[in-house]
Amino acid sequence: MSSLTVSLVQTQLHWEDKVANLQMLQQKIASISQPTHVIVLPEMFSTGFSMKPEVSAEKMDGATVQWLKEQAAKKRVIITGSIIIEEGAHYYNRMIWMLPTGQYGYYDKRHLFAYAGEDQHYTSGNKRLVASVNGWKINLLVCYDLRFPVWARQSFSAEQPFEYDVLIYVANWPERRNTAWKALLQARAVENQCYVIGVNRVGNDGNNIYHSGDSMVVDPLGEVLYHKVHDEDIATLTLDKEHLNTVREKFPFWKDRDAFMIINPPAEQ
Repeated sequence: MSSLTVSLVQTQLHWEDKVANLQMLQQKIASISQPTHVIVLPEMFSTGFSMKPEVSAEKMDGATVQWLKEQAAKKRVIITGSIIIEEGAHYYNRMIWMLPTGQYGYYDKRHLFAYAGEDQHYTSGNKRLVASVNGWKINLLVCYDLRFPVWARQSFSAEQPFEYDVLIYVANWPERRNTAWKALLQARAVENQCYVIGVNRVGNDGNNIYHSGDSMVVDPLGEVLYHKVHDEDIATLTLDKEHLNTVREKFPFWKDRDAFMIINPPAEQ
C-alpha cells in the first residue's frame, strides 16, 4: 500500500518581514535531504500572525505565491502553509497547496480568531479543500479551526466511507493555550480515524506572545508519533496506509455516527 512522507517545519518567524522569512524558509526547505511528498510550513509563514493585512497582503500573482511555485518546482515536492491574500475588497488567511507543476489549490480559514480581532481584518472562508497525493486524501485547515470539530468531521457515503486520510493544521498557537492544542489534535485523530499533523511556530511574535511549537503527528488511535516543543525543528515522517486501514477495519466506529449537515452562510460580497 502507498505511504505518505511529510516534512514539518517548526520555526521562528520574523515579525511582518516577508523578505527575511522567505530567505530563512528557503534555506530550511533546501536542507531537507530525505525524500518527501509534502513540506508543511506554519500559519502566516511570511509575516507571523499579523492583523495588518492592508500592509502585508498580496494578490495571488504576488511575490510569495511565486516563491512557493519556485520552491516546489526546485524541490519537486508539494509545499503548504498559509499567507495573507487580498482578493477583491477582502483579505484572507489563505492556506496554499502548491504542486511542483505550479498548479495549486487553496483553503481560506473558516474560523477567524475573534479573541485577537482576526474577524475584524479578514474574511472567513466557506468551503473545505481536500487535496490528493500518492493515493492519500488530505484535509487542509488553519489554527483556530482546530477548536470546531464539526468543520473537520469526516463526511461518509456508501461509495466513500472516509472523505480523507490526513488532517493538516498550520498554526500560530500561543504557548499559554498549548494544552488545548495538544489535546484537540489527538481528539481530531481519534474521532475521525485519521492521521493528524499540526505544525506550529516557536518564539515570540511582534506582540511579545510566546509560541512553544508543540508541532505533532498523531496516528488514528491518538498515539503521538512526533512532538517537538520550544525548539526549531525539521522532522520528516512516513505515514502508514496499512495501519490506517487496519484501524478503520478493526474499529468501525464510523458506522455508528450521527447524521448531520453543514449549512454555509452566504459569501460576503
